[in-house]
Amino acid sequence: MDSDTYRPFDPWRPTPVKEESRKQIVETHYFNVDRVAFSSAQVGQFERFILHENNGDTVGVLAVTADGKIPFVEQYRIPTHRWTLEIPAGHANAPSEQYLDVASRKLREEAGYEASKLTQFTRFINTPSFSSQYTALYLATGLKEVDRSTIGPETPRSAVRLYTQQEAMEMVTNGTIVDAKTIIAILRLHEGLLEHIGM
Repeated sequence: MDSDTYRPFDPWRPTPVKEESRKQIVETHYFNVDRVAFSSAQVGQFERFILHENNGDTVGVLAVTADGKIPFVEQYRIPTHRWTLEIPAGHANAPSEQYLDVASRKLREEAGYEASKLTQFTRFINTPSFSSQYTALYLATGLKEVDRSTIGPETPRSAVRLYTQQEAMEMVTNGTIVDAKTIIAILRLHEGLLEHIGM
C-alpha cells in the first residue's frame, strides 16, 4: 500500500453516491429505520437500511466522586444477552430536551448522583456503516448522592458499582468493560485528556 498522501483528509468532500429515494419502514420509541435507494457510477443502483436515533444524540456521563471513584451501572442488554458495566447514558425523551438536561437526568436516574458541573468533552459516531447516531460524552464533578429510579424492564435490579480510575482501566484492558462509550470515556480520563476541564 502506498503511504504517500496526495491530498489532506476532508470528511465533507463530494459524495461518490446519489440518493434516489427514501422510505421509513420502522418507527420505534428509540429509533427509526429508512430504506434508501442510491446510485453510483461504479455499480449503478443499490439499497441500504439506515438507522436514525430519535431526539438527537445519545448522551453518556463519566462521573467522578470527590474520592476519585467512577460510578458504573450494571445493565442487562437484550440484543447481546449479557450484563454490561456502563457509564450512565441515554437519550432525550422529547426533541425539546437538551443534551445537558439528558446528562443530568441519566446521572440521577441510573447512578443516583447530581453534579454541580457537567462539561461535554467529546462526541463520536457509534456505527457509521448503518446508523446516523452520535454519542456526546459529559464529565460530571461535584457529585451529591440522590435517590435513583428504575431504569427499565430489562434490568429490574440494576446496581451501581464504584471503581477507581485504575480499576476501570484494568477492566477495559481485560475485557470486562466492553461498552464502546464507556471505553472511550475511561481512555480519555486515563490519558489525562480531561485535565483541562477540571480533572
